[in-house]
Amino acid sequence: MSTSTSTPTPSSTPTAAPAAKKPPTPGQGILVPASKVHTSVKTELLNTLSQAEFSENTGRIPKLVGILATDKEDAANYAEFTRKSCTSLGIQYELRLVGAARKDQGDQPGVEIGVEEAILEANEEDGVDGIMVYYPIHGGSRDQYLQQCVSPLKDVEGLHHQFLFNLYHNIRHISPSTLRPIPASHLPTSTVNTNATEDPAPPGTVKSILPCTPLAIVKVLEFVGVYNKLLEWGDRARGKVITVINRSEVVGRPLAALLANDGARVLSVDIDSIVEFSKRPSTSESHTSRYNPHHIMTPLPADYTLQDALRVSDVVISAVPHKDYKVKTEWLKDGCICVNVAGDKNFEADVRDKASIYVPSVGQMTIAMLQRNLLRLRKYRNLMQAQEESPF
Repeated sequence: MSTSTSTPTPSSTPTAAPAAKKPPTPGQGILVPASKVHTSVKTELLNTLSQAEFSENTGRIPKLVGILATDKEDAANYAEFTRKSCTSLGIQYELRLVGAARKDQGDQPGVEIGVEEAILEANEEDGVDGIMVYYPIHGGSRDQYLQQCVSPLKDVEGLHHQFLFNLYHNIRHISPSTLRPIPASHLPTSTVNTNATEDPAPPGTVKSILPCTPLAIVKVLEFVGVYNKLLEWGDRARGKVITVINRSEVVGRPLAALLANDGARVLSVDIDSIVEFSKRPSTSESHTSRYNPHHIMTPLPADYTLQDALRVSDVVISAVPHKDYKVKTEWLKDGCICVNVAGDKNFEADVRDKASIYVPSVGQMTIAMLQRNLLRLRKYRNLMQAQEESPF
């Protein structure tokens, strides 16, 4: 998710006239960089930071703590990118090195103990508003355990089981007082307002925190018009077929559930299977539920292929962490929208010959959603403290 810029080399020769801008290739899809989507979100973040509770004079500047326990270069680059982005907004950022990331100590065994202690310490610090851990550290269940060590009141990545429970069960609004280790069964009913720019929260509730990368992808899809603003909240992706390649627990699976809960038919492709996520209820009584309408997962036939999925998909999202993985352009539906989430490009160079819109990365938006989660969690903590101090 790191970015690079090239600095022009000064020339001693007279400045030449600027070259004419090359016209777009006829029939080629539009390239939409994350920075274009980020502009309006940055304005929203700056407006929030201008409020009194975040002011250096009348409140306290929000603080994000990053915990780095690996010596992998991409994790260090991501941490540096996060620092620069926070600094540009006026958010405090502190990177805490643990285990293998501490070059002076070497790669010591039992790194997870150090990471866990660093998380618990940050949980207890009143001056820390958000915690971000740079994964993977060990992978699998060991990393999942560490994700649950982060207090839901400081989990800017939205990976705590309470937030994932809310996501999978389509619980969009919660009372801030329910931000406890055990998920609450609070299922408020949302009001419908198709003119609102944000999903309106019923009185006494706040928006649940969503994982920052899946949320960033949704914001990108909203920007490019995949979501229909004329439809009700929670159904604005209805009618869209979306393929998500890679069913990881951090990005792929929660993203598929999030899109399905918004009404889309999602084809989730992984190395050994393809399944469908859909909110549309089954005719079978065994699938009915008295809880919020939320996604169900249905296995597709064993002979159903990625090519079959791409042929009918309006949107293709790929998050395969391998430089050699490429989605074949010839398999894409003409006019589809393609979004690359992986650090390496998962689409062939000629993807825009078929795609009407191509988004090459979402890293900048992921950081923006993390920052938005940070500010929201700070507000939620303030609300909780006010409720606890109230005599009524």
